[in-house]
Amino acid sequence: MPRLPRRAALLVALVLTSFPAWAACPALPVPGFTLPATRMAVAEGRPVRILAFGSSSTEGFGASGPLATYPARLQARLRAALPGQRISVINRGKGGEDVSEMLARLRRDVLDAGPTLVIWQAGANAVLRHMDPAAFRAGMEAGLDQLREAGVEVLLMDSQVAPRINAMPGHRRFEVILAEIAAERHLPIFSRAALMRGWEHSGLANTAVIGPDGLHHTDLGYDCVAGALAEGIIGALRPPTTAARR
Repeated sequence: MPRLPRRAALLVALVLTSFPAWAACPALPVPGFTLPATRMAVAEGRPVRILAFGSSSTEGFGASGPLATYPARLQARLRAALPGQRISVINRGKGGEDVSEMLARLRRDVLDAGPTLVIWQAGANAVLRHMDPAAFRAGMEAGLDQLREAGVEVLLMDSQVAPRINAMPGHRRFEVILAEIAAERHLPIFSRAALMRGWEHSGLANTAVIGPDGLHHTDLGYDCVAGALAEGIIGALRPPTTAARR
């Protein structure tokens, strides 16, 4: 793998040592993942276009306004961490959709936008609609095939931990399916569910990050998700080790 330019490596090292913690969110470690295409785009100074694809928790239901959604907060954090880098986060969430409906707009809303990285959030509506797990897996596989053929890097995101999801029988099956797909395809995954269970274990009440509807995030919840996700993405921009380059 090519060596990063020295200036880019120094920039990433600086960011990794100065990235600020976010208030009110437990300081939990974020499992590492790799994003080689995005890392190279940053190293070469090319524009980075991140597209957030998903349903209502991507669109931002429950947020006080567009700037409080997780994609907006993620963009703000990444721009602060990477000054001078041309980086944007596009929100392509649409409330109420399951994977079949997302597939129908994959070309128009995702591929035609020419993203560097797609963060694909899925699973909540599959649970709420009693979707057949095999159909969910097949839909995700079909969409990932299209993204791979287009050369788009993908980061998967699973569902939030929320009372209305927890009340549904077999709700964790879809979380497992996403983890299995990620492992089989060697894709990174940001487990929002695992993160939120960690928050609860650390003393952050679920009611602080999930609103009165028992499903969607509060402003704090969206900001905490964005903070953890930004930390993971910044970590993925770390230059490869000597051993990894061989």
